[in-house]
Amino acid sequence: MKSHMLLLHTVIQELGDRCGTSTSRDWKTITARVEHEGLSYLTIALPQFCSDFQKSLEESKVAPSSFAGYAKKGYLPKFLSGFTERVFNTSNGCLVDGPDIEAIYAVRQITLLFGKINLPCSNARVSAALSKYIDCEHAVKLQDMNLEYSDLEDFKQMSWLIWGNVFSKVDKSIHDGDLIPKHGPGATADRLRGNAKYNQTRWTKRLEEVFPHGEYLFPSWSHFLDSPDIDCVEPGEELPVRVITVPKTLKTPRIIAIEPTCMQYTQQAVLECLVSFIQSDSIARHFVDFNAQEPNQLMAKQGSKDGSLATLDLSEASDRVSNQLVRNMSGPWYWLTSALDATRTRKADVPGHGIIRLAKYASMGSALCFPIEVIVFITIIFLGIQKELRRPLTKRDLYDHIGKVRVFGDDIIVPKEYVSSVITALQTFGFVVNSDKSFWTGKFRESCGKEYYDDVDVSIVRVREMLPSRRKHASEIVSAVSLRNQMYNSGLWRSAAMLDDHLGAIIPLPNVLPTSPGLGRHSFLGYSEERICPNLQKPLVKAAVLHSPLPPSHLEGYGALLKVFLKRGTDPFQDEKHLERAGRPIASNIRIRWVSPT
Repeated sequence: MKSHMLLLHTVIQELGDRCGTSTSRDWKTITARVEHEGLSYLTIALPQFCSDFQKSLEESKVAPSSFAGYAKKGYLPKFLSGFTERVFNTSNGCLVDGPDIEAIYAVRQITLLFGKINLPCSNARVSAALSKYIDCEHAVKLQDMNLEYSDLEDFKQMSWLIWGNVFSKVDKSIHDGDLIPKHGPGATADRLRGNAKYNQTRWTKRLEEVFPHGEYLFPSWSHFLDSPDIDCVEPGEELPVRVITVPKTLKTPRIIAIEPTCMQYTQQAVLECLVSFIQSDSIARHFVDFNAQEPNQLMAKQGSKDGSLATLDLSEASDRVSNQLVRNMSGPWYWLTSALDATRTRKADVPGHGIIRLAKYASMGSALCFPIEVIVFITIIFLGIQKELRRPLTKRDLYDHIGKVRVFGDDIIVPKEYVSSVITALQTFGFVVNSDKSFWTGKFRESCGKEYYDDVDVSIVRVREMLPSRRKHASEIVSAVSLRNQMYNSGLWRSAAMLDDHLGAIIPLPNVLPTSPGLGRHSFLGYSEERICPNLQKPLVKAAVLHSPLPPSHLEGYGALLKVFLKRGTDPFQDEKHLERAGRPIASNIRIRWVSPT
């Protein structure tokens, strides 16, 4: 905690000097609040200050209810007043002419520095998050019952217009058996890990109708005949997803669902096919790119400059996508509908609540959760635009909105003039717009991890892990080195120097390029050179290297052959011992050795 306070003190002093203001009183306020409230002040209360600040930017005025819990001078809080007075008028709270963008950045950087640190929540907050998950499920069921038939028909027609060509190609690929499944490295509900997944013996009757296990679990039919019996279970005997919480912020954890092996395996097959056809479609590929967030970021920048585009954020987005809505959307395509249904787990095991039947399409953790929610959101956005225009949309209208509509997960970008109708359409289908993170009237915009004010990047650096104190804190060291380099590249050079001193007492910290395998400092001055490799005649430095060995996982026989057949591309496996070890690393450690700085 001491090192974190030192880092924050350095950051606030450095930003104060950049803006030409004293921060001594601000620091006294922070130390007093931390002494009274602990780490939660840095991780919960300070980010709330920023939320009020950003909404004030959006509304071009500070509301009387903003900055609760802070003493005020006029409309503005005395805390960080040296910065906020450069943005808002103290007497009336209105945005000043030509607000100081450096001060806007400073307020955000100071208040959000520890907002997303990776720490477990209290048991009470975890329990509250799980209860909210159950409440959300009830809300989806209620929405399904109350949704008007006309709204479902409008949704179906719009989805056909946008995705009809894509869905037809996916439907044909599923019918022709062209899909190739894939295992991932993560955990599964049946607790198969690593290479053991290639010898799975559990399948479902629902999967069997679309993905016959003889074709998808074995390298050939001869192996199928020699294999042990596969347990094809009835729907009532299927494994539920295992709902767990993982750290997100100290305010609330992230809830994810761990899928059964057979489900995740086939979900990946549908995912790859669906994404491939979307990315090659002449219309759909302009509204989403599953591999790049940069288009969203650039559009957010444009919206901050000319006000033409709005950025919207949804709360609990994936948990509110109704399975009924997905079935309605894909209905005309039999094989696609069957595949989406067969690869969907119908029940969830929620800690403290038991096993429940799901009305949502999928929880976060399903390979199809992300693409399906994006498809649904884009469809609803154009429904909102259609209602605003008061006429049916055509393909020509879709082309006209290229560069104006974009979705990545729950980050939505739409033309400003359609915000009201788009929000109404989203609410019609049960989605909740997060007003604290949605912007369209002022000059502030945020999307996919980037924030802009009036065409200027005001994105900040965040502490993701507790700062390390020993070399055995491997993940913390990697995170701290990354934090140091982000601060250096952001111009927070004194703060980066403070981290240099902290990390230098734990590991060697030479100057290296971002492509170096060693952990080190990035510098505009280039890289260090401590010796020359006698064999390769290239520079070397002594640096820390993260070592994350894969756990032992032996695979042979039919399972090994299947793994080879499922590999994408023609290049050999990167790890020549992939049949001996696989999965996610159980533990990591730091090793000091000679490496190339380039």
